[in-house]
Amino acid sequence: MPWLSMTDSRAETSAALLRELVAHLDQNRSQLRVEWARRITEAQLLTAMSKEEIFADTTLVYDNYVEVLETGSVEALQAYANRLSERIIPRGVQTHEVVGIVLLLRDVLARSLFNKYQADFELLNGVLDLYEPAANRIANTVAVSFVTERERVIREQQEAIRELSTPVLQVRERLLILPIIGVIDSQRTRQLTEQLLRGVRHHRAKVVVVDITGVPTIDSTAANHLLQTVEASRLMGASVIITGLSAEIARTLVAIGGDLSKLNTVGDLQGGIEEAERLLGYKVILTGNAPSQELQP
Repeated sequence: MPWLSMTDSRAETSAALLRELVAHLDQNRSQLRVEWARRITEAQLLTAMSKEEIFADTTLVYDNYVEVLETGSVEALQAYANRLSERIIPRGVQTHEVVGIVLLLRDVLARSLFNKYQADFELLNGVLDLYEPAANRIANTVAVSFVTERERVIREQQEAIRELSTPVLQVRERLLILPIIGVIDSQRTRQLTEQLLRGVRHHRAKVVVVDITGVPTIDSTAANHLLQTVEASRLMGASVIITGLSAEIARTLVAIGGDLSKLNTVGDLQGGIEEAERLLGYKVILTGNAPSQELQP
């Protein structure tokens, strides 16, 4: 069949061109790698990395790049891109820098191919027809891998910040304090509940003082979740005292129509701690004429 023969012939030609292209990039590996590193430095990319680090990483990227051109498989490059992202994102490398260095490599290799085949326009077109789609696919793979890893790191950092912003502190045996500062949204209230219940279980707490003096306002969803947190703590054997309740938050709690009969509120944190100590059976013992006090159960 003539069509099949023509197709086979084109496939053989493309395969031969691909082998020639890869051989050229392998043979000129050192020169092209040095040129790429020079272009990266001139463009002021990867400034958070040393020249030695840039050279080592660009060597591996180059080899993976050529391997993808030869095999058509991006799995190895994707795996390396993930590992590279894990290592360089904490150094402050930005997404545009990673995309930039891959595009620079594409340009360096394309210029090399142009110089090699410029005397034969038809052959040059054939080589570029093979090279450009693969190069674009590689650039896309590296960019997606980096962005995905960066988003993962950002999520982890946000989670760590949220945990730091709502610390569960043990004041003394069986007594915890949860000081909350800032805006409480639905996501944060869920995280707050999880932390509090873990703290109650871990410390075998009997009383928890939740201080919301630093919370300007909450919406009805967060207010309802706060009531659920109090109830969940009670079911685990811990009484919750809310301190620092503003008038606006109080109105929101009333507006949602929840059961407020089990909500123990005290004006400020100091009063909340004193109430917690009373619930725990502590009493104040004055030590002589000194102003210091000693708490005894």
